[in-house]
Amino acid sequence: MLMTEVIMSPLVFFKSLADDTRLKSLLLIFQYQELCVCDLQQALELSQPKVSRHLSELRKCDLLMDERRGRWVYYRLHPQLPAWAGAVLQQTAAHHQDYLHDCQQRLVKVSPLCES
Repeated sequence: MLMTEVIMSPLVFFKSLADDTRLKSLLLIFQYQELCVCDLQQALELSQPKVSRHLSELRKCDLLMDERRGRWVYYRLHPQLPAWAGAVLQQTAAHHQDYLHDCQQRLVKVSPLCES
């Protein structure tokens, strides 16, 4: 079976990224390939309900996919994310590393992740 790209309008994509929490979450997931809610709570210094609400919005727009593993839900980019959308994320991450610096510092300090 051939996998086709998700049909996504630029308006949906950029509206999804217009919120700081959603943009940071998506860029962190892009950089780490997969993160769970607890990782993002730590990185963003936000509550679980707030992080989950934003991730749900990204999932509804087909930017992310989720997978439950025990107590935690892990998120990764949707495998059929349009190439142009992936290129935007790649360019943003590459050219604005300072935007995520504090989040990455907090994420690195969590070891091992999601055990509590």
